[in-house]
Amino acid sequence: MARSQDTLGFLLADIMRQMRRIYAQRLQGTSMTLAQAKVLLNVERHPGIRQVDLAELLDIQPITLARLIDQLSQSGWVERRADPQDRRAYQLHLLPKAAPILETIAETAAGVHAEALQGVPAAQAATLMNVLRTVRDNLGQR
Repeated sequence: MARSQDTLGFLLADIMRQMRRIYAQRLQGTSMTLAQAKVLLNVERHPGIRQVDLAELLDIQPITLARLIDQLSQSGWVERRADPQDRRAYQLHLLPKAAPILETIAETAAGVHAEALQGVPAAQAATLMNVLRTVRDNLGQR
């Protein structure tokens, strides 16, 4: 039987903790926090996402997300638009000024990923990614 720290959950949690720390360190030279970067990346992936849906996706409280959106909006990276289906809700959209910071985030992520997969053959790295997607999809069905 595997020791508890060698289980899938513990390994994934350890990896994510280490990666979050490295991302945060590497983003220190920018005007971006890790929390803000997560919001920007998800708005890029889901243009027009409603704030409430993004808060759920990020597993954070709506008030916490509202503060992050305020900061990103003040920086000129994101704007809120009234949801045409529900005037009480806001959709989030990237502004052109976000492009350079998104490029910085992408470069940072590529560096962290390369460091994490150093010494892993490309075929094994591809297999790892496929397995992790399957695990995510399996758990997302619940």
